[in-house]
Formats: sequence, C-alpha cells, structure tokens
Amino acid sequence: MSRLSLFNSPLLLGFDHFERTLDRISKSGSEGYPPYNIEQIGDDSLRITLALAGFGLDDLEIQVEDNQLVIRGRQNDDESRVYLHRGIAARQFQRSFVLAEGIEVMGASLDNGLLSIDLKRPKIEPQVRTVPIKKPASSASKAGQANGATSLNVSVEKR
Repeated sequence: MSRLSLFNSPLLLGFDHFERTLDRISKSGSEGYPPYNIEQIGDDSLRITLALAGFGLDDLEIQVEDNQLVIRGRQNDDESRVYLHRGIAARQFQRSFVLAEGIEVMGASLDNGLLSIDLKRPKIEPQVRTVPIKKPASSASKAGQANGATSLNVSVEKR
C-alpha cells in the first residue's frame, strides 16, 4: 500500500526533504522526558532549556546530525548504594529537535540541573540572479543573433 504524500503535487519540486523532516517530527513528538522550554532571547537567537536534575557533564552528549539536534543522557547506576525506597530512577534519554536550514548551535551550559543550548538563526536575504534563456542553434541563425541568448530576471528567495 502506498502512502499519500502532502508533497505529491507537480508544482512542489524538490520538497521531498520536507516530507522526511515531517516524518522525523511525528516520530519524536511522543517523547515526554525530559521536559523542555524553547524561548526567543533575541531577534535571531533561541534557547532550548531542558530540566535534567541529577545529570552531570559526563552524563550528557549533544550532537547535530543531519539538521537534527540530538541530546542524549545516560546515568550510571551506583551499585554501592542500598536503597530502601527508589523514587528517582537512574535513566537514559534521547531528545531530538529538527533544526531549520542554517540554524547554528552556538553553545551549551549546565547550571543547577538545567541544560541550556543557544541557537542562532541566520538573517535571510533574498537573492536575485539572471538566468539566460538560450535558443536552439537553428532558430538563432534565423533571428540573426550571434549567441542566441536572451536574459530573463528571476527572483529567488532563500529560506
């Protein structure tokens, strides 16, 4: 059975990577731990803050994999301790965030059980370039043009 795609219109060329991104988002959307906030801290800056009580620097790993920010945590169970009640489990997690094209991870810090990851969003400036339109060699000689090219202005906005 084939899956119905949102991007199967012939007018949407080259958007297959968006479909893959949406698939990744839907798969990772059901994660509940650890809790997090996303805040805008400037015109082009964002901060993701995760609540990671009990995790140290050696327990955490942050990677950017194919436009996806992945935070992993692993706590080792201390075998020397004897618990009468264990309500705080040593657990591992993986939290993923899909990043828009061009977003850069500027740094991370761990303070009082809160992991903060700073992101920078680049300013997008429209790009305009001229694309030459060429005529076939046979029609160029009929029209009397030497190179057979005409210019057409095309506006390309990069997102």
